Amino acid sequence: METTASDRLIESTRELLWERGYVGTSPKAIQQRAGVGQGSMYHHFTGKPDLALAAVRRTAEELRAAAEAQFASPGTAVERVTAYLRGERDVLRGCPVGRLTQDPEVVASPELRRPLDETFDWLRRRLAGVLAEGVARGELPGSLDPADTAATIVAVLQGGYVLARAAGSTDPFDRAVDGLLALLAASVQS
Repeated sequence: METTASDRLIESTRELLWERGYVGTSPKAIQQRAGVGQGSMYHHFTGKPDLALAAVRRTAEELRAAAEAQFASPGTAVERVTAYLRGERDVLRGCPVGRLTQDPEVVASPELRRPLDETFDWLRRRLAGVLAEGVARGELPGSLDPADTAATIVAVLQGGYVLARAAGSTDPFDRAVDGLLALLAASVQS
């Protein structure tokens, strides 16, 4: 399938935002990486902020789709959460959405920040839904608060990324996930 100039521009912007951040992502670098000219870029997008927003939205959509594949799979609530937490990730590069929240220019822009906030909100709500199913089916204790536990899962995952990047090793991420899953397992047994 042939990619359009618009798709190439969005993908190039996603890569550059990941590698260089918003400030380091120039329209010229986007055009060069996408293999398109200035006219093509401005034909599809009003400028760098518009293109960055499309790139951020696509990144958020892909993260949600990958997570949903794990959440919608068969199994108990804990099995589905485990599949999500143990899913394939490039831990040392960090979370593609979480890393964008560390970019001062992205966070300063309500338009660029909105898809990030919406994605984390969706993730917390979707995890809470999976956990609530587990409580309703008797897989998890009734004392477990699905919303609070979902918020904890997201926080541990994002913190795991940060610690792994700081250490230059996936070990802190893996240990954080192992600890979280041990706590969930303990709640099932109690």
